[in-house]
Amino acid sequence: MRRPERKIEDKKTIAEILERSRVGRMATVNSRGFPVIKPVNFVNWGGKIYIHSSQKGEKIRDIRRGSPVCFEVDQPIAYAPANGPACMAGYYYRSVIIKGKAALVRDEDKKLLILKKLMAKHQPEGGYGAMAPEIVKKTAVIEISIQKITGKQRLG
Repeated sequence: MRRPERKIEDKKTIAEILERSRVGRMATVNSRGFPVIKPVNFVNWGGKIYIHSSQKGEKIRDIRRGSPVCFEVDQPIAYAPANGPACMAGYYYRSVIIKGKAALVRDEDKKLLILKKLMAKHQPEGGYGAMAPEIVKKTAVIEISIQKITGKQRLG
């Protein structure tokens, strides 16, 4: 990390950032060698990141091909205006970047559990119906095994 004073060392702080963030961004490398990034809903559970998806599309093809993945969340806090040279302007923020390997969850019971955890995170007040088995079967759940995780912040 270029600015070691901004590194987040505390694992609890990193976990809180992941818990509070609603949208993450998952990057893969497509078949032509280009990085592709997509905003995704996710849940951090059991030391892994889980994302729901269609079973078709570019990110699924990339994962099936064995593409490495990068996952990012950020929390912008406030704009910090420059009090001098314009290059001193910036943002106060916190961010987490995960590098890892993605795989599709095959076990239907585990898929259902992850989908319930996603709903609990994104709609904690409930009010939604049960997930029909045919919907669970048609839905892809991506599991990112974390190989490296870093946190960074600028708070003032």
